[in-house]
Amino acid sequence: MLEKFHLTPKQSEQFEKFYEFLISENAKYNLTAITEKNEVYAKHFFDCLELSEAVDLSKAGSLLDIGSGAGFPAIPLKILRPELKITVIEPTAKKINFMKQLLEMLGLTGVELINARAEDAIVRRREKYDLVVARAVAPMAELLELCIPYVKILGYFLAMKSAAYQADLDEAKNALAKLNAVVAGVHDYALPSELGSRVILLIKKQRLTASIYPRKYALIKKNHL
Repeated sequence: MLEKFHLTPKQSEQFEKFYEFLISENAKYNLTAITEKNEVYAKHFFDCLELSEAVDLSKAGSLLDIGSGAGFPAIPLKILRPELKITVIEPTAKKINFMKQLLEMLGLTGVELINARAEDAIVRRREKYDLVVARAVAPMAELLELCIPYVKILGYFLAMKSAAYQADLDEAKNALAKLNAVVAGVHDYALPSELGSRVILLIKKQRLTASIYPRKYALIKKNHL
């Protein structure tokens, strides 16, 4: 199923170990509702690796994954591109613990795991990353305020969305303007086994983000930009 990404035998083995560990630990950590192998490979692994088709990861010095959960997309991308410097921000301590164990088991290094909320971790990390990724199911306007402050000027926020994204994006036009960002591209693709269509929105940051952003999440949620 992952043939298009030209994995080495070692990488294929790492994905198999990832799947097995995900399933074995799922009850303990409540990591995913998707457990059937074909669906995990399509809806998690393939979906995450598609980021490598949307942007040239070889040109990215640093990538931040906000709200990674069980390590998506950070760890699949690390398997694909071991040289990529990755930071993960995840507020749930038990999911950080799962990722720490997973990285050790897979023999992966160069991943910084931060147990914090995105609006709190921004201190010392503002405008630091070439790429910021979020796969969270949240309104675009909320994601933009949480993610854009981390992006370097002329860097990208990559928002992973369903094919029915347009209304969500329209609702976020004011947030884009206030955060000095524009939609620079839309990468659309189909998951294997006819399991649905997805898009990756390439949001380019044009200028510095005002220091008042991001606000506390309760405020963002109550009154988005």
